[in-house]
Amino acid sequence: MAEQLSLDPHQVGPADWDKLRAHGFDDEACLELAHVVGIFNHLTRLADGFGLELDPATLTASEGGAPLRRANP
Repeated sequence: MAEQLSLDPHQVGPADWDKLRAHGFDDEACLELAHVVGIFNHLTRLADGFGLELDPATLTASEGGAPLRRANP
């Protein structure tokens, strides 16, 4: 569903949401999923548009390397 919302949102219809409901998603969960997909698409497009690159630690973690750790305050 996330891929379909990202690549071809005009083709998402009631049957697609019903598939999620069959897995236990209620209306609120479907809406939350749509929001998360939309936010990630928005942020990725901004980063790509500005030519931002991942920092080395994030890139390593994304490739299955050492996980990111929260900095101590």
